[in-house]
Amino acid sequence: MVLEKILIENGAPTLANLKTASLFTLPVEDDRETQQVLKKWERDLGQKGISIEILRASPQSLLVYVYRKKRLQRDLEHPRAQCILCSQGYRHHSSQEALDILKMRISTQDGFPHEIGLFLGYPPEDVQGFIQNRGQNCKCCGCWKVYGDPESATRQFARFKKCREVYLRMFNGGRSLHQLTVAS
Repeated sequence: MVLEKILIENGAPTLANLKTASLFTLPVEDDRETQQVLKKWERDLGQKGISIEILRASPQSLLVYVYRKKRLQRDLEHPRAQCILCSQGYRHHSSQEALDILKMRISTQDGFPHEIGLFLGYPPEDVQGFIQNRGQNCKCCGCWKVYGDPESATRQFARFKKCREVYLRMFNGGRSLHQLTVAS
């Protein structure tokens, strides 16, 4: 139940099909229990078009990537996204190959590669702006740093916040993860 609440707190916009993907750290207190929970999520969420990848693992925690494959493929096919990925050394033909490259880059770096925003559904112009400005000089900041359209981003941030609030209230009221997940 605690692990499901972490998923909902961090992934509600993805579960609601408002966002391509979510990324969060899941604490590992009991490895066997955690693996059982992940298998259940893969089964339940998979029926609704959501996939799960572990991007990094340690004995204490897992970096969990929850995403919608079709949306990710569409996002990564955007011409500006392709240019960014190419400039970062990606040579891929599918979203899964790109995800494998991201996973490798995460495992070999201390922080996160800047292109990760493309895998989370952030606008390519904001990801490109972040890379070019080294995270400085953004127009506004919320779920990500905005370099493109601050009005649109601000509305999106508010939608995500409202979604989290509603999903947590519904989860705390007894709705299951399966019930809260919108099918693609």
